[in-house]
Amino acid sequence: MSSRATGTFEVKLNPLSSDVTPDEPHLGRMSIDKQFNGELEGTSVGQMLTAMTDVKGSAGYVAIEKVTGSLQGKKGSFVLQHNGSMGGGEERLSITVVPDSGTDELTGLSGTMTINRGEEGHSYAFEFSL
Repeated sequence: MSSRATGTFEVKLNPLSSDVTPDEPHLGRMSIDKQFNGELEGTSVGQMLTAMTDVKGSAGYVAIEKVTGSLQGKKGSFVLQHNGSMGGGEERLSITVVPDSGTDELTGLSGTMTINRGEEGHSYAFEFSL
C-alpha cells in the first residue's frame, strides 16, 4: 500500500574539489546538506555531480544523499538517488529510494520524491511504500 508524505526542506550546496582539469570548466561536484520538515523530519548529507553546457539553461546532475530521521513517526535512514536534466525550457527530475537502503523502522522502504521550488522555498512530496 502506498503512502504520501509532504513538507518543506532547506538545502545548502557547497562546491567541493574535483579531479576535473581547468580545461573542463563545465563539470562540478558539490556537497548537499538538507533539513527536512513535515511528515519527513530529519537531515541528509550527500554529493552531487553537475554538467553545464554552453547553452544557457541546459545542464544535468546526478546525486546521492543519505536521509536520517523519521518518516511519519518511523525512525531510520535511507538513500535517495537523483537524476536531473534541463534543456529547451523543460526540467526532468527523477528521485528514487535506492533499493534495500532503508534501516531500522524504515527497512523495506521504496518510493519516489518530487521537489518544488517556489517563492516561499523548497517543498517535497514523497510517494512511498513500507
